[in-house]
Amino acid sequence: MNRRSLLIILTLFLLAPTFAHADRKAEAAREDLQDLKSRIKALEKELDNTKEAHSDAADALKESERAISESDRKLHEIGKQQTENRQTLQAQQKKLSALNTTLAAQRKMLGAQFHRQYVHGQRGYLQILLSGEDPNALARDLHYFSYLAHARADNIAALRENQREVAELNKKTAATLAEIDTLKGDQEKQRKQLESEKRDRKQVLQKLAGKIQTERGEINKLRRDEKRLTDLVERLARIVPSKPKKKTAPDTTDTTSRAPTTPVGKNDALPNRSVAGTAFAALKGKLNLPVRGDITNKFGAAREESGVLWKGLFIRAGEGTQVKAIASGTVVFADWLRGFGNLLIIDHGDGFMSLYGNNQSLLKNVGDEVSPGDNIASVGSSGGNAEPGLYFEMRHQSKPFDPLAWCVLR
Repeated sequence: MNRRSLLIILTLFLLAPTFAHADRKAEAAREDLQDLKSRIKALEKELDNTKEAHSDAADALKESERAISESDRKLHEIGKQQTENRQTLQAQQKKLSALNTTLAAQRKMLGAQFHRQYVHGQRGYLQILLSGEDPNALARDLHYFSYLAHARADNIAALRENQREVAELNKKTAATLAEIDTLKGDQEKQRKQLESEKRDRKQVLQKLAGKIQTERGEINKLRRDEKRLTDLVERLARIVPSKPKKKTAPDTTDTTSRAPTTPVGKNDALPNRSVAGTAFAALKGKLNLPVRGDITNKFGAAREESGVLWKGLFIRAGEGTQVKAIASGTVVFADWLRGFGNLLIIDHGDGFMSLYGNNQSLLKNVGDEVSPGDNIASVGSSGGNAEPGLYFEMRHQSKPFDPLAWCVLR
């Protein structure tokens, strides 16, 4: 065994505990995530199995809206995969073009060599001996030229092999793109079918329009919805493991401060990547709202139909508009909830959570890590809402506070 092999073996031996520790750490993280998903799934099942004496008319849309959300999420993932595959294909085609250029240059160089050899002829060994030139010098030259010829041949062979591999990879990528296009077509058909089912169910609900309108103004119903959401957040807070606290300047501002009295109008809701990796308490006044639209109801304002106070914002926006995460965090709930439709909740650490309700679709699953500005949902009117828009709440230690005191309005 030579010295180099011994050094490699020794290095691998020394690094083995590090690799093993990394594997154990990754496995522990996977187990923790699976445990979190299992516990949240159990909570969702418990919520489903909790039968109240009073049931909303909008519950008839529950399964349809869940199914449409799942279909939209799959379509979103397929779109991302298509983009990635197209980028890979473009990179491989660029590499193939470069290899073809190099191969053409090598062929030209080899052709020039053969041409010179043809024009000047190829002397035999006897001619070399009779030429009177130094045989040792000629031998060295012949050996050198032979080495160059072999090197060129090896280089050309390698280039041809690379070309073959890239061409094969291009075929595989193209086949993958075709499969994804087919899958997307299937998903589009499924989505249309589900939307048709949703329309059918809405026709049924139109017969109950009076009941729905009455329920929308029922104080007891609204209070039950609020209590259901608060109970959910409190239980999620107990389930979700606490995150390590990031170093930041202490924030002594009251989280329940009221909204400004100035008119709001349109909100840009553009991604604010600068807040990534910052402790949530330090983000007051730096966040963007999660969607573009008109804020029609503010935190603390009385609901027209009941007088019950709003615990969040309702941002009216077009159906399908992208909803973005306001800050980094972990998705801890992504399901249908009575009163809030397709609801997504993000845990930001230190007891802070953001809630996004009445969505048409949820693009993230429980356990997914999100960054500021990531697309997490699309606007809808799920849960029996009268118009498309996003219901948005922010909470600390399960208590709601005014999002407008934390967001920059543009």
